[in-house]
Amino acid sequence: MSATIQFTAPDHYLVDDLFTDEHKIVRAAVRDWVNRSVKPFIEENFEKAVFPRHLVRELGEIGAFGPFIPEEYGGAGLDYLAYGIIMQELERGDSGVRSMASVQTSLVMYPIFSFGSEEQKRKYLPRLASGEIIGCFGLTEPNHGSDPGSMVTRFKDMGDHYLLNGAKMWITNSSIADIAVVWAKDENNVVRGLIVERGMEGFTAPETHGKWSLRASVTGELVFDQVKVPKENLLPGVQGLKGPLSCLSSARYGIAWGVIGAAMDCYNSALRYSLERHQFGRPIGSFQLQQKKLAEALTEITKAQLLAWRLGVLRNEGRATPAQISMAKRNNVEMALHIAREMRQVLGAMGITNDFPMMRHMMNLESVITYEGTHDVHLLITGHEITGLPAYKG
Repeated sequence: MSATIQFTAPDHYLVDDLFTDEHKIVRAAVRDWVNRSVKPFIEENFEKAVFPRHLVRELGEIGAFGPFIPEEYGGAGLDYLAYGIIMQELERGDSGVRSMASVQTSLVMYPIFSFGSEEQKRKYLPRLASGEIIGCFGLTEPNHGSDPGSMVTRFKDMGDHYLLNGAKMWITNSSIADIAVVWAKDENNVVRGLIVERGMEGFTAPETHGKWSLRASVTGELVFDQVKVPKENLLPGVQGLKGPLSCLSSARYGIAWGVIGAAMDCYNSALRYSLERHQFGRPIGSFQLQQKKLAEALTEITKAQLLAWRLGVLRNEGRATPAQISMAKRNNVEMALHIAREMRQVLGAMGITNDFPMMRHMMNLESVITYEGTHDVHLLITGHEITGLPAYKG
């Protein structure tokens, strides 16, 4: 077998040359952890629809939570390229594991760091970084997904506290979260962020069952019935939709990297199989149609790698725009989903079994292509950028 065949990280354009030694050390550490702690068990967790909660502390130990948060608040003080690399390696294991880390990092730690008081930062961030506590993010509502400005969750100033009422839906980590960063409208119809803690009277988080996707991830609702929230739990540093949308930009950036890992895992599995499986007296990898599938997959992975790398450089420089992040999220998720489907076909019937990761990745990616902004809405964001005309507003 040729020594040039890569079964770990396809790198046809030598993208590795663009990373520092620190980036490569981080990648190696997370990759080793995924191979040791996720891959041997994830198919069983997925089949049983059980989130591997014991991994939360381990994710904290390997620095997967808030890697770009400064060390003084418990983070690793790394750059956004390192964050992307970590998300890529986690999603090589499973989208649900990456989702858990992505929510904890970009949707909980990021807003507390960016918009929280110093007291809030010191109270919550180190414990979130270590995995001692778990967070979730409440924006999407039962009747308002792509239109968050129409949210109906509200809170009133009661003098010595706020009174919160409403509900959120499709919330990753909901039923296991110790805190929730919740976005709601105040009495002036301004969107604000509140930190709601588990155990506050009137706050419940029922889990959503019956999912055929992200089965090894916790999804549920957040319900607020006359919940008294201390005034010190209001995020003071932001007003309006800029707050939650900036969190989503951070999460979408991580997704654009993460799904490359899922695509790599599918490609590597199919490549191995094509060299080991024989039909008509030779490896199926020697047939033109199988080589077409593999060559197209490698091409699309390479394009996604370069797109993610450039986006990471721009984010490190503070120049990455929400529209650029939307483009990368949309393109890379579609790429990964297509590759999962095509690589499944390389394996024929074997591809539908849990001996191989394709069907699990494919089912997970059906959620990833919808959450953090749907595939179609991200297309319209790019259309808005091109024409200056927003098609998604009334």
